[in-house]
Amino acid sequence: MDNMTSNQPYLLKAFYDWIVDNGLTPYIVVDAILPGVEVPQQFVKEDQIVLNISPSACVNLHIELDAISFQARFSGQPMQVYVPSIAVSAI
Repeated sequence: MDNMTSNQPYLLKAFYDWIVDNGLTPYIVVDAILPGVEVPQQFVKEDQIVLNISPSACVNLHIELDAISFQARFSGQPMQVYVPSIAVSAI
């Protein structure tokens, strides 16, 4: 059993689906200083950023085992966001 994958990405996807299915808005809290995190740095506070990942707020959302990626607008500017799963601390 030493080769088991983390359950964190699976739980993240399940919570996302449950939140959206119930008509609520899913947000994630991201540790913005971890390697590989690509988020708009001007909105990072105390090394964290809260991102709205609802279907109406982002485009091409992909919740994969290794990362979450999507396109969104921040202050009107389009940006590609990439968050390794390990950097998501809450949903």
